[in-house]
Amino acid sequence: MAVSLEMITVDTTDPVPLANWWSEQIGGSILAENEGFFVMVSAGVGKPLLAFQKVDDPTPGKNRLHLDMSTDDLAAEVDRLVAAGATKVAERAMPGLEWVTLADPDGNQFCVSGARTASES
Repeated sequence: MAVSLEMITVDTTDPVPLANWWSEQIGGSILAENEGFFVMVSAGVGKPLLAFQKVDDPTPGKNRLHLDMSTDDLAAEVDRLVAAGATKVAERAMPGLEWVTLADPDGNQFCVSGARTASES
């Protein structure tokens, strides 16, 4: 028996604007707002949902879980995300892979990587 990943939930003091921001960035759509307490975002069929849950006191410090995403044009996507309100945290690289750590408007860090080279795929 195994489990299936269905949804990734982020705690926030203001779920609606953060859910809207993420929905725009991933080309998704808001599925349910549940009176602003729990907002679900769909990224498409077969992909896990993103959810944003209202909490009065989010955990301080760096988030222990983060999203890793990929794109064919890393520089252009990072520029787009920063223009949309993300903050660049760091640029990173290892043989065959480059990625950038960013933070969303609520401070949650996430990474965006470029396409892996053929030798690393």
